[in-house]
Amino acid sequence: MHLKTILLIMISFVTFGQNATDRFQNNQTPGFFTLNTLKNACFDNSQKKQVSEYIREIYEDRNGVLWLGTNGDGICRYDGSKMRYFTKKDGLAGNQINGIAEDRKGNIWLATDEGLSRYDGKRFTNFTQKNGLSDNQLWSILLDKKGNVWVGTLAGVNKFDGKKFHKIDLPLLDKPGVSRFNQSVVWSMIEDRKGNVWFGTDGGGLKKFDGKTVYTYSQKSGMSSNNIRSVFEDHEGMVWVGTQGGGVSRFDGRKFTNYGEKEGLSNVNVWTIYEDKKNQLWFGTGGGGASRFDGKTFKTFKETKGMTKNHVQSIWQDKRGNLWLGFSGGLYRVSGDVVENVSAGMLVGC
Repeated sequence: MHLKTILLIMISFVTFGQNATDRFQNNQTPGFFTLNTLKNACFDNSQKKQVSEYIREIYEDRNGVLWLGTNGDGICRYDGSKMRYFTKKDGLAGNQINGIAEDRKGNIWLATDEGLSRYDGKRFTNFTQKNGLSDNQLWSILLDKKGNVWVGTLAGVNKFDGKKFHKIDLPLLDKPGVSRFNQSVVWSMIEDRKGNVWFGTDGGGLKKFDGKTVYTYSQKSGMSSNNIRSVFEDHEGMVWVGTQGGGVSRFDGRKFTNYGEKEGLSNVNVWTIYEDKKNQLWFGTGGGGASRFDGKTFKTFKETKGMTKNHVQSIWQDKRGNLWLGFSGGLYRVSGDVVENVSAGMLVGC
């Protein structure tokens, strides 16, 4: 065989091996979206077709499936190779998704603008005022350790024990913040490691329920605002409170420590809080992108191409380490220090 032919074969072999290695480096599952495999022909990427105009909620279930809650396109299920949208036409209660949770049986619960939906993998079961909800417009959801489903409605909090909805009355502030709706609306709920349930209300401050008594924390307690948009407990048991107009307040069980733009937070309207695998806190803001806090300093992550208003309402890091941001304008992923738009075609990757 001619020497030139031998050399060409050897070069071709080496090149093929490098491409295969690059494509599936870092032990990433073939077929699942990575920044190394964005070429596809399923969507017209010149038009940058987005998953949805606004990703309100991001959640990863026990099987590694991503659920993307939208502002009007229903819920999008992404299993790493294909996307499927569920809307009212498929049995979903409402097309605006304001909360996602998963129970012990693997059912996906969705808080929508027209009721509560439970998806068992085949069909939706819906719950509305006819079933005992205080109101059909839901703004938050929580599944506690006992299996109860808590929902924040336009008319207060309901706890569902699997059979019946129970109304939980939260005390009102005499001098509330300026509400979007009313003090009874709960934007965010968490259950802490001690079993207390915390509620972030629309102008009524922060509430803690120990099963018997509801305790109220407000600006009088040291918080920066009575309008609470997000509540989160970190790995050390600290409770972080994201406010509308007042930045972030951290509660150590005794006192509040407040953080605002002076401390490096990108915006004082904090809509969501998340802790990544390195125990860094992420704050999704209204207008300032996302702020990452390492315990000492804040770093800002923004969309820089003018495609969004830099509102971030959802944050999630999946099992593969991808850090997703739900922006006004679409779905984004953090790669190093860069915030990159992830169009629908990029997700499918075919």
